[in-house]
Amino acid sequence: MPEHTLTRHELNRALLARQMLLQRETLSSLAAIERLVGMQAQTANAPYIGLWSRLQGFQRDNLSQLLRERQVVRATLMRSTLHLFTADDYIAFRHTLQPALTRALGAFFGQRAKKLDIPGIVAVAHASVAEQPRTFVELRATLSKRFPDTEPELLAYLVRTHLPLVQVPPAGLWGMGGSPAHALAEDWLGSPLEKEDKTNLLIRRYLAAFGPASVADAQAWSGLTGLRSAFMALRPELVVYRDERGADLFDLPDAPLPSPEITAPVRFLPEFDNLILSHADRTRVIADEHRSRIFLSVGRVRATFLVDGFVAGAWKTERERATARLIMEPFNSLPAEAQEALAEEGAQLLRFIEPDATTYDTQFRA
Repeated sequence: MPEHTLTRHELNRALLARQMLLQRETLSSLAAIERLVGMQAQTANAPYIGLWSRLQGFQRDNLSQLLRERQVVRATLMRSTLHLFTADDYIAFRHTLQPALTRALGAFFGQRAKKLDIPGIVAVAHASVAEQPRTFVELRATLSKRFPDTEPELLAYLVRTHLPLVQVPPAGLWGMGGSPAHALAEDWLGSPLEKEDKTNLLIRRYLAAFGPASVADAQAWSGLTGLRSAFMALRPELVVYRDERGADLFDLPDAPLPSPEITAPVRFLPEFDNLILSHADRTRVIADEHRSRIFLSVGRVRATFLVDGFVAGAWKTERERATARLIMEPFNSLPAEAQEALAEEGAQLLRFIEPDATTYDTQFRA
């Protein structure tokens, strides 16, 4: 039987504590990425900002060096999106997450994907990337010559989801864009990927970083389906609560559950931060009526700020010559105290993002 019902505020504070957003932690960047079970990395700068908001004294090179040293990789993983993973976690979980990647391919391309010679296409791509790191522009050209009757984008997406590839720096470093080169994961990391199914371990790691959570929440985070049987097998080892809607929420027995009354500081989150992407029911951190202002139709997830632990608005930066500007767009009017805290935190963030500016400005806009 579930132990008791957890309120929305209790779930919020538990999530903030596990996401290192109640206070900045003294962990290394590597340990933080491991604790978070990866960080969404659709844009290169996003994980840097996410770590800045979570860690004491974080500097850009703390993360850049990990990427250069191959201790952290940028690759397609949960929900078939780009993430930063520690090398050890990528090796451990890439095989377990393959069904989510396969499912994403089918969701995008439907029956067209089922008719392809997947082993043959992957073999051609593997041989090409084994010679040297390749961009997807190069891979599309190579594959189109061998498979001229298949659209290039489908060929590229198939390779992206079925061949374990990691992006090679400078891809993933601060400020880097363009078309990144990819290497074979096992070659880049110098280690074979584990072939054992580690769904149970992945669930435990998810709960440590995002719990208490439902089966649907874990599936939304990972992109995997059919996790109920795994949760039921683990149930004797877990604590079970309920949310205010009556859904079962699973958790690790020793995981933190702070008081809902604990103060939550203002925090700035980057685009695509997993804090707001990793639950089917996201009301523990963002009200349903605000979601359309964050989740845009073109697939973007805006950068947000938290007030009292909940998403209270979006933010962006502008640069005009030597002037750097942080623009905050609250959803509703904010108390003066919250505005002062956001302006102070935002000024520090702006200096992190634009260290070479000479003038800094923070603004609130409707």
